[in-house]
Amino acid sequence: MRKIVLVGNPNVGKSVIFSTLTGSRVMISNYAGTTVEYTRGELTIGEETFEVLDAPGTYSLDPSSKVEEVAASLVNQADIVVNVVDATNLERNLLLTSEVLERDVPVIIALNMIDEAGHKGVEIDIEELDKILGVPVIPTVAVSGEGLRKLVDALPTAVNQSRQPLSTADRWIIVGDIVSQVQKITHRHHSWLESLQDASLKPITGIPIAVAIMYVAFQVVIGLGELIAEFIEKYIFEGLYEPLLINLSRFLGGEGFLHNILIGTLIEGEIEFEESLGVLTTGVFVEFGVVLPFLTVFYLVLGFLEDSGYLPRLAVMVDRGLHRVGLHGYSIIPMVLGFGCNVPAALAARNLESRREKFIVCTLMAIAVPCMAQLAMIVGLVGRYGGEYLAVVFATLFFIWIILGLIIDRFMPGYTPSMVIEIPPYRIPSIKAQMKKLGMRVKGLVVHATPYILGGILLVNILYTSGVVEYIGVVFTPLITGVLGLPGEAVSTLLVGFLRKDVAVAMLVPLGLDARQFVIGAVVLAAYFPCVATFSVLVRELGAKDMLKSALIMIVTAFSAGFMLNILLDRIVPAPYLAAGLVVSAIVLAMLLGSTSDRREMKDLDSAA
Repeated sequence: MRKIVLVGNPNVGKSVIFSTLTGSRVMISNYAGTTVEYTRGELTIGEETFEVLDAPGTYSLDPSSKVEEVAASLVNQADIVVNVVDATNLERNLLLTSEVLERDVPVIIALNMIDEAGHKGVEIDIEELDKILGVPVIPTVAVSGEGLRKLVDALPTAVNQSRQPLSTADRWIIVGDIVSQVQKITHRHHSWLESLQDASLKPITGIPIAVAIMYVAFQVVIGLGELIAEFIEKYIFEGLYEPLLINLSRFLGGEGFLHNILIGTLIEGEIEFEESLGVLTTGVFVEFGVVLPFLTVFYLVLGFLEDSGYLPRLAVMVDRGLHRVGLHGYSIIPMVLGFGCNVPAALAARNLESRREKFIVCTLMAIAVPCMAQLAMIVGLVGRYGGEYLAVVFATLFFIWIILGLIIDRFMPGYTPSMVIEIPPYRIPSIKAQMKKLGMRVKGLVVHATPYILGGILLVNILYTSGVVEYIGVVFTPLITGVLGLPGEAVSTLLVGFLRKDVAVAMLVPLGLDARQFVIGAVVLAAYFPCVATFSVLVRELGAKDMLKSALIMIVTAFSAGFMLNILLDRIVPAPYLAAGLVVSAIVLAMLLGSTSDRREMKDLDSAA
């Protein structure tokens, strides 16, 4: 089967064209040896069926990252390359076109967003551009489908230029000359949308806009996610699924090894989806009753923010601050997602450029970013003791996030590359493309994450039934009482926290803790280990070796933070002063000691020079 590869800069409408060409016959794959995703589908022209590959968005085929490396490799494998070019930013896009034309492969150009170019006063002589480049140039409007039929019909006319390779400087000179011949720009006034684009990037207006957008997105994900989760639990799990499991439990005799694995432990003779720990009870419920409802809504919101053009603006605005702890602007996405659910946050980290960034993001997110369910428990239960104790919890997590980021950035080899991105204009997303993207992402989660989540539940089940968990509880009791100042019964909450952190926080209530102890318990539960669903996905994303390192960091950090609070909180420093001190000291240390990777990058550049 011959291959058609779509290649272009990020945010040029390439994926919308792919979606229209391939319909519903698509698969998301990781490129061999990487976690970089690309999408595959099929297109039938006459009697021939082509495999269509949507390469990751790239600015160059001279790779400087894994994403660009994958895009270049896919182009080399192509039988036909469709180079999608943004007509509103012709000069920037033609640089990649010049590189594609140097490859030994037939090329056709889809000059996309030709309607937006006209609205912006940009007029392009398509016939002249076709003549200069020597390959077919088809004007398209991906969101409406305009020109895509012509694009498909013109695929057999793709031309192999196989030009002599040039230097980047020479390419820019040629591109500039081409643009001067084919493009004419007429003056016009800024539209209100363009004024909003500018306001989104200026700190004085951009920060309030970001807070408002994140708040609305957060409320939509949590509100709609809870409604879907409640519906699924009531009508699917309790109404349809539970009776089947009850019959299976009776068939298996209500006990025994196989019953414990599949159904788990009966709680007072009943199946409890959150507590039974069976693969078919807790395993299925965590995946489809807890994670999937929130994840589906989150993917819908994420797709809207992506295709509307807002996410690159958010990334640019926070880039400088995140570089202090070895991250760049796009790391804000998994961090924000983590407040909804850590599972999609871990999955979002795969879009980062390097293994180093993914490790830092996943570790910081798992330790210092509580999910919405846990967050609600912390606010509701710790808040009963007063706002100053709630402030200590969040100040401690913020302190951990900053200090741990500084430490990992300093001691982990490598550096975080500077963020160089092209900011697209605001656009109204295509509903059809949104639904297609949502379907692909949800399908990818179910296919790829489910085995790990069910495997994690199975492991926890075996540890409980074999007595290993009970033994761990006995071993750790002196640590809990001596280092954290909590009663020995608190060991059970840490063990349950691996399954559901929000339930574990609630289990602190019957222990009769005072305010100081409750704060310590809440912080340790938030930081010490991710829930089983997140843990399973992190193993897949980071690999066993890096996940082991991350887990050790989590455990050491959680108990160190708990020990610090046990020593300081109310014994030496009152809660309000401790909360303020942690926040201020974290900010000061970030300003004084941050940007280690930036200095390392500059040192490497100086050495290379």
